[in-house]
Amino acid sequence: MLETLICALFTILPDYLFRRYVQGKRIGHEITLFSMWYELRIGLTACAIAAISVITVLFYYHPATGSVASYYRTLTILPQFGGRVSEIYVENNQKVKAGDPIFRLDAVSQEASVQAAKAAIAEVDASVSVAQTDLAAAKAGIVQANAALTQSNEDLARNQTLLEQGSSAVKLTEIERLQNLVDERAALVDAAEAQLKAVEERIDVVIPAQRDSAEAQLAQAQAELDKTLIVAGVDGTIEQLSLQIGDYVSPVLRPAGILVPASTGHKRFQAGFNQMAAQVAKPGMVAEIGCMTQPFTVYPMVVVAVQDVIPSGQVRPSDRIFDPQNNPVPGSIMVFLEPLYSDNAPDLPPGSNCLANLYTNNHERLEHDEDLGTGERIFLHVVDTIGVVHAAGLRLRMILMPVQTLVFSGGH
Repeated sequence: MLETLICALFTILPDYLFRRYVQGKRIGHEITLFSMWYELRIGLTACAIAAISVITVLFYYHPATGSVASYYRTLTILPQFGGRVSEIYVENNQKVKAGDPIFRLDAVSQEASVQAAKAAIAEVDASVSVAQTDLAAAKAGIVQANAALTQSNEDLARNQTLLEQGSSAVKLTEIERLQNLVDERAALVDAAEAQLKAVEERIDVVIPAQRDSAEAQLAQAQAELDKTLIVAGVDGTIEQLSLQIGDYVSPVLRPAGILVPASTGHKRFQAGFNQMAAQVAKPGMVAEIGCMTQPFTVYPMVVVAVQDVIPSGQVRPSDRIFDPQNNPVPGSIMVFLEPLYSDNAPDLPPGSNCLANLYTNNHERLEHDEDLGTGERIFLHVVDTIGVVHAAGLRLRMILMPVQTLVFSGGH
C-alpha cells in the first residue's frame, strides 16, 4: 500500500493535474468513474508498472519475514533408572543452579549395598591384624625350628665323634636315627620359612588386593546411591514438574519435568526467509525486528550467520527411492540475528514470535567503487533509499499489531 501511494504521487497525480489544469477536464464531468481509465490511462499504467517494480526491488533487496523466533533448549528431567520418588526439593517455575537437588528416588537397596561394601572393607581391615599375628607366629616357628635343628646337629656331631674314637656307647643305628632327625628338622625349618613367606605375601599382596576390590565395590555402590538423587545439570528454571511422593518415574516411560537452561534463547533470533533471499542475506547485514511480546518497539539487529543448507533437502535412508516432486513446502533460508548494540540488546522471552526486515546497504560500494556506471549508481541509490519504505512498513505493522491481535483475531 505504501509503495503504491508513493508511486501514485509521481504518476497518477501529475497525469491528473495535466488533465485538470492543462486540458481543462474536471472530475465528475469529463473525468468520471467510468472514464477514469481512459482519461488517466498513462498515469494508471505508469503507477502499476512503477509499483510492481518498486515492490519487487524492495522485497528482493530488503527481504522481510514473519517467521522469526528465539529458539531455546529444554532438558528433560530424567533419572538414570526407574524408581519411586521419596523426596521432592523444588517447585514449578523455581530457578535452580547447577548441582541443586531436584528430587530423590527410594534408595533402600542402594543404601544396603553401600553398607555391605563398607562391611567388606572393615572385614579386610580386621584380617590385617590376624595376618600380623600369623606373621609373628611364623617368625617364632622359624626360631623354634632352627633351635631344634641346631640341637639335632649338635647331638649328631657328638655321637659321630664318639663313634670315630671307637667308643662302644654309640651304635650305628643311633647315628642313623640322629641323621634322620636332622633331616626332619631341616625340613621343618624350610616349612616354617615357607609359612613366613605365605603370611608376608598375604599381607603385602592378597590383603591390599582384597581391600582395593572392596573399595571398588563401595565406590560402585555409592555411585548407584548417588544416582537416586537427581540434580540440575545447568542453571535454569523448572517447568512442568508434576511429581508427588510415591510417583514412579522412569527414563523411558515417564519423565519428571523440564529444565529450561538460562543460557539459551536470549538475545539471539532465528529468522526463516524465502529462498529468493539466498543471494541477498549475508553476515554483517543490518536488520530490524519487532516482537509480539513487546509491541510498539523495533530493535536493530545484525546478521551474524546464514545457514548454508535448506531444510527441505534433508534426506534419510529408507526403503524407497526419493522423488523430488514429493518435496514438502520449499524450505526457508535460516538467518541468525543478534543485537546490533550490546548496550541496547532486547531481553525478550525465549520463544517470542517476531517480524524481521533485512536491509541491503550499498554505501561502501558507492563510496569506494569507481568503476560503477551512472545507471548502476542511480539504481543502487534507489535500492538503499526504498529501504525506508520497508522500515516504515515494519513500524506501521508494530503499531497495528495489538489491534489486529486483540480485536480482529479474537485475542488469540
